[in-house]
Amino acid sequence: MSGDTVLTLILKAGLVVKFVLLILLSFSIFSWAIIFYKFRLFSKVEKESGEFLQAFLKAKQWDTLYQSTKRLAVSPLANLFRAAYSLDDAGIEEIKGMLKRVETMEAARLERYLTFLATTGSTTPFIGLFGTVWGIMNSFMGIGRIGAASLAVVAPGIAEALIATAAGLAAAIPAVVAYNYFLSRTRRNIAKIEDFSDELIEQLVRKHGEAQTGSF
Repeated sequence: MSGDTVLTLILKAGLVVKFVLLILLSFSIFSWAIIFYKFRLFSKVEKESGEFLQAFLKAKQWDTLYQSTKRLAVSPLANLFRAAYSLDDAGIEEIKGMLKRVETMEAARLERYLTFLATTGSTTPFIGLFGTVWGIMNSFMGIGRIGAASLAVVAPGIAEALIATAAGLAAAIPAVVAYNYFLSRTRRNIAKIEDFSDELIEQLVRKHGEAQTGSF
């Protein structure tokens, strides 16, 4: 037992425990892939949105702004502006409906894959616990067959079983931390989207009102 490493214990584990560890490894790999993807996505979203807001505040003509922000494909605010610009001659209610649809699409894009992180954080500890219970059960069955209950007999089997619990926690903890972190950033960005949508509608209402006043 003293010379056994974690890898040795995993290799000695039963088929069920190995299967559990494989499931946990899969959850962990996908979770870390999502974490890296979301971190890069939010960094780019917030960088491009900051650039767009600076250009929007300085812009005097929407035509010029539209051309200059075509490269900002990831920014939800730029996407909202382009949607509003494409319906510049439409009625206010039609523009509101379009902006609401774009808001929903952008919010869904920001929230994508967060459910998997939440699922990983809530289920992997129990999957690991199942592997531990199964391994301990096999250890006690082995004690029954041998007819001895010394530490040398019990310890290897329990150590193998507890690896499943450790693996479950190793998969769950980063997923929970990442889920809460990205959920907070998602909510902040959705609030910015909603505020900017309201700002666009106000500007379009004023623009349409001025156009109607000038026509008389």
